[in-house]
Amino acid sequence: MAEVADSCFLGFDFSTQQLKVVAIDGALEVVHQSSVQFDSELPEFRTHGGVHIQADQLTVTSPVLMWVKALDVLLQKMRSAGFDFSRVKAVSGSGQQHGSVFWRKGARQTLNQLDPRHPLHELLQDSFAVQDSPVWMDSSTSDQCRDLEAAVGGAQSLADITGSRAYERFTGNQIAKMYCLNPKEYSESERISLISSFASSLFLGDYGPIDYSDGSGMNLMDICEKRWSPACLNATAPRLAEKLGELAPSTAVLGCVSPYYSERYGFPQSCRVVAFTGDNPGSLAGMRLQQGDLAVSLGTSDTVFLWIQDPKPTVEGHIFCNPVDCSAYMALICFKNGSFTRERIRNECAGGSWERFSSALSSTPMGNNGNLGMYFDVMEITPPAAGVHRFNAEGQRAAAFDREVEIRALVEGQFLAKRVHAEKLGYKIIRDTRVLATGGASSNKDILQVLSDVFNAPVYTIDVPNSACLGCAYRALHGLVAETGASFSETLRSAPEPQLAVTPQPGAQEVYEPLLLRYAALEARLLDDS
Repeated sequence: MAEVADSCFLGFDFSTQQLKVVAIDGALEVVHQSSVQFDSELPEFRTHGGVHIQADQLTVTSPVLMWVKALDVLLQKMRSAGFDFSRVKAVSGSGQQHGSVFWRKGARQTLNQLDPRHPLHELLQDSFAVQDSPVWMDSSTSDQCRDLEAAVGGAQSLADITGSRAYERFTGNQIAKMYCLNPKEYSESERISLISSFASSLFLGDYGPIDYSDGSGMNLMDICEKRWSPACLNATAPRLAEKLGELAPSTAVLGCVSPYYSERYGFPQSCRVVAFTGDNPGSLAGMRLQQGDLAVSLGTSDTVFLWIQDPKPTVEGHIFCNPVDCSAYMALICFKNGSFTRERIRNECAGGSWERFSSALSSTPMGNNGNLGMYFDVMEITPPAAGVHRFNAEGQRAAAFDREVEIRALVEGQFLAKRVHAEKLGYKIIRDTRVLATGGASSNKDILQVLSDVFNAPVYTIDVPNSACLGCAYRALHGLVAETGASFSETLRSAPEPQLAVTPQPGAQEVYEPLLLRYAALEARLLDDS
């Protein structure tokens, strides 16, 4: 990569609470980071946690002009810090998934004629038909979800087409609600963007297309054909295809930055804009998953990211097009009961000590002598269940476990659930499978040992702060060479490698293969009973 030795690549992330940027150089080293906090640095928009929660507690929005002004503030911060924009060869970015932006008729002409003497938020203040954009936290579209599933033959049929059953936050259902309740604003909309394609539009000075990966989180796109689904569009709103525009590969170079950025900040006129994508796809790129890999983020909620070649959509979890390989897919499964549940069991069974918690894991046998547990302190997403459920080796319910047994039952149960549901979506463990662990609990080697044993694969730790930002800086670089056939992993072969943490213990496969079947059967029984 000698030709980019003195180059710089920017990755932006328009997330819920802040706008962030990471700059990497041609050697893949991070050379600059900056951010703008919406609540504190843009108080005039009066957000809390970056959003407005309406009186019904279901409708959650963010001011679209806040995101525009945040970009003004961020670029000014970078300039004040002495950042040399003339070195930037390409930009890409991500946005919080499922949010939507409704551009008013005439906005495209405004984007085409941006005056570098003025900040973006002044130039674009009249460009939006809807001032407050629906975001991923919104759950006000239950009626639209039911209608969409019914229109295409049910939840599984919709998942077969779009990769997910209908979800309240997904953009298609938000558009359907907008058309139903605000037909004037809908008719005044010239283009409907995702937050990611809205952000690329700001840099292009023209409407940026929705990319395959973020587009597959809308309940509108046929993920196999990589085109809008006529059945889903027709069930959502009229003339929707023309308002959404064409889809683009996630690796596509969309064009060069608007002259606005060259004249105002000193970007090269040749600086390329690579398609922006969603924050979860951006994180997959930041963690540099490869075919066969699985990433587990162990945080407040636990999230599983999967690289999949042969997806099997179900009514749980989500399947998106892969953001770094257009022939592959990524799956995402979120589990609400993550670190808070682990901390509760630590407090109750290990006196609040992680050291004693770890000691219990290391002193109890793999498989926990057949004792299994499912711990749902809050209503879980996958599976949709609540409560604590313990089962002994005979499959009978148990009122309680000994403390050490309880700790292992919790951790094994959490990881058995992750593998069961990953395999339902088409994930297969192969010889070279790696499990990449990140998040707070990834620092606990005994927890990671259980993860390794359950998946029968080595576990690597990866410390990637701002993974979506970093992933999109990587994607900006890859976008410049993707048309030559260079893979994402080849382009980034000199980036820091994850560190091997643990490998499966002897006999792990023999212990956990039958337990996976038992766990799946008990979970199914639990759902039937409820």
